[in-house]
Amino acid sequence: MSDCVFCRIVAGTAPATKVYEDETVFAFLDVRPIARGHTLVVPKRHARELDDLDAETGAHIFRIGHRLAQAVRRSEPAADGANLVLNDGAAAFQTVGHVHLHVIPRRHGDTLRFAAGFLLRRLHDAETTAATIRAGLAALDDPKATP
Repeated sequence: MSDCVFCRIVAGTAPATKVYEDETVFAFLDVRPIARGHTLVVPKRHARELDDLDAETGAHIFRIGHRLAQAVRRSEPAADGANLVLNDGAAAFQTVGHVHLHVIPRRHGDTLRFAAGFLLRRLHDAETTAATIRAGLAALDDPKATP
């Protein structure tokens, strides 16, 4: 897709600092990093949201994210941990219409608080909620099933 900046990066027609590449994914430094080493892992084939992505490619994106998280612990600047974040859709704060996994190095004492909203968590009718998710899983396995 020529109008997708991540597709242009993968194609080599837009600039990026490459960290990793294989036949399925391309990983590069975020141009607006939250922390030093903030890397994005994108599928080479355009997929706007998770619904557009096959499961094996999704799993591969997370395998590479896992390796990158390990790498930032073992290299300068030696992170103490990492956040792996995938925002799926505009409602989840996805700002570029191409699936991408953020690998964000974290250090003890850093002031990053992007997950502050998770502190006020409340469980809402656990059994009903779990049942609706199970119905959604069934619908994935059988498209004729209705959630």
